[in-house]
Amino acid sequence: MQWKILGEFNLIDERYCVILAENERVKEGKRMKTNRKDGDSVYGEGDSKRQRIVDSPSSPSEEPLVPYNDDEDDERRALSHIGGGEEDGHRFETEEDDDDDDPFGQGSVLEKTNRQVEVRRDCPYLDTVNRQVLDFDFEKFCSVSLSNLNVYACLVCGKYYQGRGKKSHAYTHSLEAGHHVYINLRTEKVYCLPDGYEINDPSLDDIRHVLNPRFSREQVERLDKTKQWSRALDGSDYLPGMVGLNNIQKTDFVNVTIQSLMRVTPLRNFFLIPENYQHCRSPLVHRFGELTRKIWHARNFKGQVSPHEFLQAVMKASKKRFRIGAQSEPVEFMSWLLNTLHADLRTSKKSSSIIHKCFQGELEVVKDTQNKAISEKKESGGEQNGALKITDGVIENNNIAAETYRMPFLMLGLDLPEPPLFKDVMEKNIIPQVPLFNILKKFDGETVTTTVRPPARMRYRVTRLPQYLILHMRRFTKNNFFREKNPTLVNFPVKNLELKDYIPLPAPTKENERLRTKYDLIANIVHDGKPDEGFYRVFVQRKSEELWYEMQDLHVSETLPQMVALSEAYMQIYEQQQ
Repeated sequence: MQWKILGEFNLIDERYCVILAENERVKEGKRMKTNRKDGDSVYGEGDSKRQRIVDSPSSPSEEPLVPYNDDEDDERRALSHIGGGEEDGHRFETEEDDDDDDPFGQGSVLEKTNRQVEVRRDCPYLDTVNRQVLDFDFEKFCSVSLSNLNVYACLVCGKYYQGRGKKSHAYTHSLEAGHHVYINLRTEKVYCLPDGYEINDPSLDDIRHVLNPRFSREQVERLDKTKQWSRALDGSDYLPGMVGLNNIQKTDFVNVTIQSLMRVTPLRNFFLIPENYQHCRSPLVHRFGELTRKIWHARNFKGQVSPHEFLQAVMKASKKRFRIGAQSEPVEFMSWLLNTLHADLRTSKKSSSIIHKCFQGELEVVKDTQNKAISEKKESGGEQNGALKITDGVIENNNIAAETYRMPFLMLGLDLPEPPLFKDVMEKNIIPQVPLFNILKKFDGETVTTTVRPPARMRYRVTRLPQYLILHMRRFTKNNFFREKNPTLVNFPVKNLELKDYIPLPAPTKENERLRTKYDLIANIVHDGKPDEGFYRVFVQRKSEELWYEMQDLHVSETLPQMVALSEAYMQIYEQQQ
C-alpha cells in the first residue's frame, strides 16, 4: 500500500514539473518579445522560428498560458455592445442573457453570456395580440413560479411568465398554447417565442404606453386645461384623472384618499414625472407615482384602474396595518401615507419634500398644566411661602404652569358638538347642523380644549397657513363597548372660505407679501351608513370645467355643487386662492 501511494505521488510530481517547465518557457518567450524594437530580433535567424512556435501554441491545453492583447479584447466587447451588422435584411443586437434558462436564479453570475438576438420588423404572429385581455395593474409575478425576476407578459392571453430561455415558463407556454408574442415587463422589449427574435414594430407602442405611461412636462402643464374625453377599447368614454378605482376588498378608504390627493396639482405634477423621484429607493413612492400616471393617462385600454400593486406596497410598508380585507379610516391612512412619503422622499433629515410644501402649516400651542410640586406641597400641608393664595377654596393661577410652543401640522382635526339624546315630537331623530366657522373657533387662540390624558387645557392658534388645508371632522368615537358615529351635518362653503374672519392669523413676514386666506374646496370625503358597516365616497372637482363629480370605487358620475354641501363631510381638502 505504501509503494502504491508513493507511485501516485511520483506521477503527480512529474506532471507538476512539466507544467512548471512550460510556464518558464512561456515567460522567456514573453520577455524576449518585449525586448524587440522596430522588428529587430535579439535571436538569430534560426532562433526566430523557435520564438514563433512559442507565440502561437498548437495545443488547446496551452492556450490559457499564452498572453493576449487586452486592448483588442476591449475593442471587440465595445463593438459587440453597440450591435452587430445586418444580415439578410435583419439587424442583430447583442444583449446579456438574464438567466432565462435558469428560472429559479440558481445559476452563478459567471454563467451569464452575451448572445446575439435578431431584431425583425415583420412578425407573422402580430395579429394574435389581444389588447382586450391585457391588464398591467397587477403585481409583476410569474403565474407559475411566483417570482418577480425577468417576467414576461403573454400578449395573447395576458398571463405573466418568467424567462424566455428553453427551460423557462414562457418558452413552455409558447409551445403548449401556441402563443408567440411576449413583452418584458421591465425593459418593454417584445419577443417572439420559441423563435427568440425581438420584434421592433411601431404598432406595439400603445401597449408600451399602457404598461408604463409617460408624460412630458408640456403635457403635465396642459392637464388642467384640456377638456377632451378618452375612449377605452370596449367603447366606453372616460375622463383622464376621473377614472374609477377598483375596490379589491374593503379598500374604499384607500380609493377616496387617492382620488382626493389626485386633485392636489403640485403633488400630482411631481409624481407624473418619474425623474423627480428616481433617487428614491422606496417601492411605495414608485408605486404611488405609477398609480398617478395610470389615473391621468389618456390612452388606457379600459376606463378604470386597479390599485393592486400600490396596495401591496402599502401592506409591506405599513407592516399590514393597512391591508386588503380590513376596513380602516381614511384619516389614519392619509396621515400615515403623507408622513411615509415625506420620509422616503427627503434626501436628508433637514430637507423638505413635495408633501410638506403642499400641506404643512404651523400651530402655536399653549398648554396649561397643574404644577405638581405646588399641588403636593398643598396636599401635605407644608409652608406656602406666599406663592399659593387660597380664597374661598379657589386656587389662583399661581400653581398653573403654562407652556407655549410651536408645532407643524399636515391636517387639522375639528370636534363636532354632541348630538341630542332624545327624539322629537314626530318620533324621529333630530339631526343637528353646525356651521364650519363654529368648529373652526378651536384654532382662534382663546377657545380652551380639555384633554384627559394627560390632564391639561390646550389653546391653539394657526401661525402659518399651508397651500392645501386638510380638515378632518371627528365623527367616530370609541368606548369599551362599541363605536359611535356623530351624524351632525356641517355647513361649509364650496368656494371662498375666508379664514381671517373667524380665526386670527399672523401678519405676513415680508413687506410686499399679501396674506392669502381664501380657500376653495377641491375634495370632500363622505361616510354613509353605520359606523362599522358604512362605506366612503368622495366629491372631487375637475378644474378644466369646474364641474363636480361623485366617485365611489368604480362609479363616477357628475353632480351639482349643492349636493356636495348636503353630505356628512368626513374629510376635506381646500386649495389656497393665488
